[in-house]
Amino acid sequence: MSPNANADITFARLTAISPDELVAHMSDPRVGEHMPLLTMTWDRETARTFVEAKEACWSRDGLGHWAFLADGRYVGWGGFQKEGEEWDFGLVLKPEVFGLGLRIARKALAFARTDDRIPFVTFLLPPSRRHLGALKRLGAVFLNQTEYDGETFLKFRLDTPAPRTGLRLDQ
Repeated sequence: MSPNANADITFARLTAISPDELVAHMSDPRVGEHMPLLTMTWDRETARTFVEAKEACWSRDGLGHWAFLADGRYVGWGGFQKEGEEWDFGLVLKPEVFGLGLRIARKALAFARTDDRIPFVTFLLPPSRRHLGALKRLGAVFLNQTEYDGETFLKFRLDTPAPRTGLRLDQ
């Protein structure tokens, strides 16, 4: 599936995606190029454990990771995960649809702007990621380098104020 600039982007729970689809996605070596924490071999049990962990985030925090669909077809996963007091946003797409990343991120961030629990979002990217223009276009700013599970990441932050409606309080 090649990226369709006009694809209808929707979000679903990861439980709606077959474990075999997740295994195929996460076993593609191109996916792991910029994922230093992706060290295990994915199989059906790994996929099941992964989905259970992400569903536990939904139960605990009322928010978590979604499956991303383009015209109804699975193209990747990601979303918001509570890390301490911060909401981290992640996005893991199939290589053939990397071009949809900014559209998907914008849709997810629009959701974040409607949720009072999320005053800002963080992004953790490995130093191997050199093309950071999409983050800049979103308005994210670099904070620092941080360590997570023994790996170094570049940490960015994006404030998520509610969009202005154009209404004034004195009207």
